[in-house]
Amino acid sequence: MAKKANKSTHEVEVKIEGADWTKAIDAAFQKKVKTVTVDGFRKGKCPRSVYEKKFGKESLYLDAADACLQSAYEKAMEENKLIPVVQPNVDLKSIDENGVTFVFTIITKPEVNVKKYKGLSVKKEEVKVTQEEIDHEIGHLLERYTEMVTKEDGAIEEGNLAIIDFEGFHDGKAFDGGKGENYSLEIGSHTFIPGFEEQLVGMKVGEEKEIKVTFPEEYPSEELKGQEATFKVKVNEIKEKIKRELDKDFFDDLGMEGITDKKSLEEEIEKNIKAQKEMDAENQYIDQLLEAVSKNVEVDIPEQMTEEEIDRLMHRMEENLKMQGISLDLFYQYTHSDEKALREQLEKEAFQNVLYRLMLEEIMNLEKIEVSEEEANKEAEQLAEKYQMKKEELIKSFGGLDMIAYDLEMRKTIEMLKEANQ
Repeated sequence: MAKKANKSTHEVEVKIEGADWTKAIDAAFQKKVKTVTVDGFRKGKCPRSVYEKKFGKESLYLDAADACLQSAYEKAMEENKLIPVVQPNVDLKSIDENGVTFVFTIITKPEVNVKKYKGLSVKKEEVKVTQEEIDHEIGHLLERYTEMVTKEDGAIEEGNLAIIDFEGFHDGKAFDGGKGENYSLEIGSHTFIPGFEEQLVGMKVGEEKEIKVTFPEEYPSEELKGQEATFKVKVNEIKEKIKRELDKDFFDDLGMEGITDKKSLEEEIEKNIKAQKEMDAENQYIDQLLEAVSKNVEVDIPEQMTEEEIDRLMHRMEENLKMQGISLDLFYQYTHSDEKALREQLEKEAFQNVLYRLMLEEIMNLEKIEVSEEEANKEAEQLAEKYQMKKEELIKSFGGLDMIAYDLEMRKTIEMLKEANQ
């Protein structure tokens, strides 16, 4: 028996009784009897009548229900011709010696009405590269290839690299983490306590000095925050930056094929900036296009679909954090949040992902966009070559050839939308 809570939420009741239920209870007894201890009997040898008298027949019901669950679910799917889009929920409605009744809540794909998806006049932004952007990137390159050379004479100046020994004291006592030897400190980087770097300016190699500073109120150490401290500092070496020029030595160090002068460098930089801008503009264009189409879509998205998408986004985020050596728990500590807050933060993105997916699937059906097995295999081969993987491994990582075909169908649908909305 099936009833609809709404158009895409179905409650399906399935009862297992008669011989099937008797068989499940018998199997449950054979499993249970091996784990219980009954005086006068070895484990697994207790007669059924003695077991039921001591523990009650009811003690077998839940194990029997577990054994029936899969077949009950298959029966619900087969009899009602339903295709779930999220993991179904199951409740135990009743259970006794005569049988067990399950109620499955099955979410199927909602009806999607795309009222308009052509002629929306969404335009892609025209990409331009300015001379200022090119000069800015050249400045970065020159900075990256800057050479640090030992300063033979003179004192520490802003922008110099000071190689120092230091030790910090609070109330006359050295504190943990306040000592360093041959530490390289760029003056002006503001990586030390405020006021420390400024007091190094003017010092020379071999000079020693006591520097007084006050730790910031937000300093992580409770013992030191807001407190005064004295650092004993000795300058071991001073290095200064030698500004690079666009000369032969620079282009030799750069080592870029065909880049031998300012003109060829500017052309290469312009090409790279334009490629990045084109990619950004393309992504933005697709986002704007999908948003425009979505405003013409009618669909009642079940909450469970959004929740499952949040689960997927949470898992992806957890995996990305792992690659940085950070756990979710540590992330919560850093951000002063928790799982509930993160799920709420991801809800809008998850809803949009589900909406766009349903929308594109409907347009794909309306336009009869299909991908053949041959096309899917060719795509798998190209991706395997791109990522330097075996084709079979790549297909497995995608979740099967069908998923590669689905991904290709989605991309074809987006290309069709782009052509229909110029």
